[in-house]
Amino acid sequence: MANRLYIGGLSLETTEDELKTFFEQAGAVQSATVVIDKVSGQSRGFGFVEMSSDAEAKRAVSELNGKTLGERTLRVEEARSAKAPAGTSSGRW
Repeated sequence: MANRLYIGGLSLETTEDELKTFFEQAGAVQSATVVIDKVSGQSRGFGFVEMSSDAEAKRAVSELNGKTLGERTLRVEEARSAKAPAGTSSGRW
């Protein structure tokens, strides 16, 4: 398992500090990012957390998936790597 986790179902008001603090109950958090819409400047309702080890990432998935943060139920899973859209010849879009 990778250390980077996808976090879905975030409240639009959830901050990166709140996300980091919430995930620290599963171990050391290297980074926490809430994805922001470039046009509106508002949260897109998901983000990413990078844990310091595979064991902590597994623990976060097993203990925090389905838990509530900011009155919203979180979906916590291993982040998938970004893939180039069909029809492109390289990893760059």
